[in-house]
Amino acid sequence: MQKVYKILFLALLINLIGLTAFAQEKTSDTTITSIDADLVNIFNQKTPKKYKIASIKVTGNRYFDENLLISISGLSVGDDVMIPGGDNFSKCIHKLMGQNYFNDVKIYLTGLKASKIDVEIEVTERPRLSKFYLKNIRKGEIEDLNGKTGLIQGRVITENMKRSAVEAIKKYYFDKGFQNATVAIEEIRDSSISNSLSLTFIVDKGNKVRINNINLDGNTVDASTLKRQLKNTKEQTRITIYPANDAGGIITPKPYTFQDYLADKGYLTYSKTKKVLDPYLRLKLFTSAKFNQKKYTEDKEKLMEFYNSLGYRDALIKKDTVYKNSKGALNIDIILNEGHKYYFGNISWRGNTKYPDSILTAILGIRKGDVYNLESLNKKLGKGAPEGGDISGLYMDDGYLFFRADPVETSVYNDTIDYEIRMIEGPQATWKNIKISGNEKTKDYVIRRELRTLPGEKFSRTDLIRTQRELSQLSYFNPEKINPNVVPNPDDGTVDVTWQVEEKSSDQLELSAGWGGTIGLTGTLGVSFNNFSLQNLMKHGFSNGIPMGDGQKLSFRVQSNGKAFRSYNASFTEPWFGGKKRNSLSVSIYDTKYANAYDPRTGTISSAQADKSYLKTTGASVFLSHQLRWPDDYFSISTGVSYTRYKLVNYYISPVSLPGFNNGYSNNLNFRVALQRNSVNQPLFPSSGSNFLASLQLTPPYSLIDKSFVDKSNPYTWVEYHKWKFTGEWYVPLTKPHGEDRNKMLVLKVAAKMGFLGKYNSDLQISPFERFQVGDAGLSNQYAIIGFDIIAHRGYPVYTSSNVKVNPDQSSANQFFTIFNKYTLELRYPLSLNPSSTIYALGFFETANGWYNIKTYNPFELRRSVGVGMRFFLPMFGLLGFDYGIGLDRYTPGASLKDMSRFTFMLGYEPE
Repeated sequence: MQKVYKILFLALLINLIGLTAFAQEKTSDTTITSIDADLVNIFNQKTPKKYKIASIKVTGNRYFDENLLISISGLSVGDDVMIPGGDNFSKCIHKLMGQNYFNDVKIYLTGLKASKIDVEIEVTERPRLSKFYLKNIRKGEIEDLNGKTGLIQGRVITENMKRSAVEAIKKYYFDKGFQNATVAIEEIRDSSISNSLSLTFIVDKGNKVRINNINLDGNTVDASTLKRQLKNTKEQTRITIYPANDAGGIITPKPYTFQDYLADKGYLTYSKTKKVLDPYLRLKLFTSAKFNQKKYTEDKEKLMEFYNSLGYRDALIKKDTVYKNSKGALNIDIILNEGHKYYFGNISWRGNTKYPDSILTAILGIRKGDVYNLESLNKKLGKGAPEGGDISGLYMDDGYLFFRADPVETSVYNDTIDYEIRMIEGPQATWKNIKISGNEKTKDYVIRRELRTLPGEKFSRTDLIRTQRELSQLSYFNPEKINPNVVPNPDDGTVDVTWQVEEKSSDQLELSAGWGGTIGLTGTLGVSFNNFSLQNLMKHGFSNGIPMGDGQKLSFRVQSNGKAFRSYNASFTEPWFGGKKRNSLSVSIYDTKYANAYDPRTGTISSAQADKSYLKTTGASVFLSHQLRWPDDYFSISTGVSYTRYKLVNYYISPVSLPGFNNGYSNNLNFRVALQRNSVNQPLFPSSGSNFLASLQLTPPYSLIDKSFVDKSNPYTWVEYHKWKFTGEWYVPLTKPHGEDRNKMLVLKVAAKMGFLGKYNSDLQISPFERFQVGDAGLSNQYAIIGFDIIAHRGYPVYTSSNVKVNPDQSSANQFFTIFNKYTLELRYPLSLNPSSTIYALGFFETANGWYNIKTYNPFELRRSVGVGMRFFLPMFGLLGFDYGIGLDRYTPGASLKDMSRFTFMLGYEPE
């Protein structure tokens, strides 16, 4: 850097100190008017002399505090400096310049009194960044890069800042396949802000560099199989052209890239989604074929892992070369040395006392002659992530926390490898201190009653996994943050665990409102407190807000559709009734009224008409659920009783064809028993486990007790029926977890549901109540208030004909089924597992149908539908979802896709 020295510092320049020092007296316009002779002489003296700094002043600083700069400089008032020959001033310059905030630093001596000198430090600050721009790239790319460049307005512009920004831009495009991207910087002084610049980064992405060929050499394994292991390193798609010769025959096909084909045809651009309409073209699925060095390195490791899984434990890549061809595309040459293919020989056990060799060998599941696979052996021994069914799990579930199994090669002969599994079983460990952290609202005892890690009990890995599931099922905590911090104590053979949880909001609010002209006010107000505390309510009321923390559930819901419909519901659930066992007690009451409020004489909806024709239901129910220990503790049984009273005023219920049954009362007293086994890992987005539910709901057989019951004018004064239902759901992960969320994987849901409504007396019709409505999603089902089960069938309206050849769009729903079957395949993928918003996308294939009696029942006569959908679980609103379904059996000649499709919406709950 150029330094300006005045005559007073020529002596320092001669001594090569690199010091810039000036001694002068300055007027207000910086013109030198006089020079102190003594100041000049201090640099001419032959013998160095010590001087003391009397004062220090900083000039030229705009953004930096003077005291801060003096502190950084290393100079202080009272310091002794040697002139000439001292290095204090040169060190000062180096320290300040080392901050990268200044273009230049100069030092002046402005006064001398006896042996005391006055020092002035003049700095020239670097310009600051006022704005920056990215040119020649898309808006979306600009948004991505704004957070990657590290540029912040107002910061000092340094060479390192510019270099880092350029490297970030190049890396961004390199990862996208633009390996030849260049970036130029244009600096423009900003006149609106003193000493500031705006930077414009001019980006030239160049052409995307794609992988033309991946050439493998030295392999006996099929090349296409090996290339499939390179998940993120793909060569360009190949197409095959079949040109016709003059004789009309097909000459030898010529494979080449899709881009080459389009170039030959004269296209400059192409689309991944459009097909090239050529009668002689066969086109495979398009792949990006971009090259990423980091992913290529990872893919090479995966290739070797694949070779190892095939028994080639000595396989290696002798050499690999990445180079450009004449067209600028990349070629990759990989030379392999596969080595011999190995097989497992004899596997022996050493050190095991708890279990005999035969049991361990059976669990290991590897036999002599199996293809050698070290990864499979380690997985079966339980090394790595626990998956269950391994040797480690067998021991750890019996308290052997300190268990270890090490496979050791004992012999390698020809293509066979013998192993000895050397085991250290160790002592059985027991749980000691069980702590809980992170629960801000939920009381400790609510969490502790779900724990299976109990002090004094033997350590069990299964108990840890099961406890995580139970805490997740509560829906009070973020399932991704439930973490057992296990601390073994080898000295005394005990284990401490701290259950770390993160509270999330589990309460739900349902709110909607509208005004429907003559209908009046419509809307819904519902609130559900899912971690309620009745005890706190009794003690403190609402003085401390909503009483929370005891794990109880309290909900209220009011719904109105003006003069035509209104409904009141309230329920309370105590999940641990009695406080000692998992006995769930639920109590609910409800009152609804549906009215034919339309007055045909006036063509309006009126309150007077609503009071002349309506159906009113009032009821209550009590259910008690108990967890079972046999066959396993995933089972539970529930029993309950429910009573509903129906009041009819000039209201007809189809399909009852009894004259006069439009006024009066009908009573439904029923008992319900249900057996359930639920092992799903979490409620919002299950990724493993299953749920089976079989239930029986029945009323007393009044007509069998009282023979005159059949002859009554209204045999439905007391409704009688027996109702059987079964639900089976399986959740199967199709991919391994990836990303930060351990449950973020592709999941297949398989479900089967069946129902049957029967009667006791053959002389009576089957109950008009408790039937099955099949179709749609049930959001607009007014008949739900008299006990119809809603069986959703996406892609179809509500239908009442069992004949799949009858288009449901051409028939009216005037009665509902007594038998139904429904089968579902659903492919789910989570977009967000955040506790504040769990979102997943799904695709489905669904079949369902209903029947009226056993004679017409045909389980293979089903209506089919396919479609896609989304689900949103928001803490305050519960489930929000929609599906777009296509009813495959709604097709009629001339029908369009729009005629066959249907949107369905879900709010608050998901129908069966």
